[in-house]
Amino acid sequence: MEALAPRQNSAFSGYEWLKQDIIRGVFKPGEKLLMSALKERYDLGVGPLREALSQLVAEKLVVAISQKGYRVAPMSLDEMQDIYDARANLEAMIVGLAIERGDDAWEASVLAQSHTLAKVMEVKTREQRLDVWDQRHKAFHTAIASGCGSKHLLQARTYLFDQAERYRHLWLTQTVFSEQALELKRQEHAALVDAILARDAKRASEMMRTHLMTPVPIIAQIMQANGTR
Repeated sequence: MEALAPRQNSAFSGYEWLKQDIIRGVFKPGEKLLMSALKERYDLGVGPLREALSQLVAEKLVVAISQKGYRVAPMSLDEMQDIYDARANLEAMIVGLAIERGDDAWEASVLAQSHTLAKVMEVKTREQRLDVWDQRHKAFHTAIASGCGSKHLLQARTYLFDQAERYRHLWLTQTVFSEQALELKRQEHAALVDAILARDAKRASEMMRTHLMTPVPIIAQIMQANGTR
């Protein structure tokens, strides 16, 4: 699987490029990460690469093997379901708090990000649509969460989001290219925004939980088709 040569974009660090490549499946679960290949791909020395790998070990995306280097962390259905369940319940709680605590500026931010996300269907190429959807979808949900006013809850949210990224990407590559699926998500997002603007915390929390769990059966299907259990 070829990707844009990382060295062509100096705005990304080696850590960010390696993380993105793992999330997007350039390096497969269980694959050994050879230092020589990483040096060539990212045009980096051993020191920065070891630093990047250590950070990814801490994030549970890479596994350090004693005296044998590094491998991409495995993926499993049980882990995916646990991560998504935790995310859905945390986000449901966070949106409830955001509705309780968020001000007019927060509402305006949510509306702005919702509008920008809805226009993603105007992006035509596959590669652009994948990147644009990913960025705008994250920004929309981050805008909602920001109203909760809790640094520690937002840190926990970020951790769970990072843990879900490889699984989420499996769903994203299928969903983002389907006009029908995109339209369904647009409707879900619009209904969620309506509940937020109505300051209906109970309804918004239930919607958020359901919204975040909808990818699980699709991801499970893809993983099973790929032989992951």
